[in-house]
Amino acid sequence: MAYWLMKSEPDAYGWDDLVSEGEGTWDGVRNHRAANNLRAMEVGDEAFFYHSNIGKEIVGIATISKAGITDPSDPEGKWAAVKLKPVRKLKRSVTLKEIKADPKLADMELVKFSRLSVAVVTPEEWDYILTLAGG
Repeated sequence: MAYWLMKSEPDAYGWDDLVSEGEGTWDGVRNHRAANNLRAMEVGDEAFFYHSNIGKEIVGIATISKAGITDPSDPEGKWAAVKLKPVRKLKRSVTLKEIKADPKLADMELVKFSRLSVAVVTPEEWDYILTLAGG
């Protein structure tokens, strides 16, 4: 299993939207590195759901429910997408400010590539963030 971080603006598509839908499509990604991360995802991988712009915090955990699909918003069929389902809301959100201030997370893609909308999370980073979130 691999771990990821997926960013979305909560006023466009937030955690509550995913929970309400039960399963969402992660599409509209037009950055090559982020799209390659989407292509690398497999069913069962888990992802932190991150609210960007408003809040700037990890708020929940989702699981990849369908991988390897073509982005339905791309008329040329070049870009990747996945489907995901909510697993659970974190007990406590973990803010970008906390992450940036923590030396244990200095190498996290969220910190190093701040504009990347779909990022890799190492197993060590995943476990540590879960600890920060209260389990």
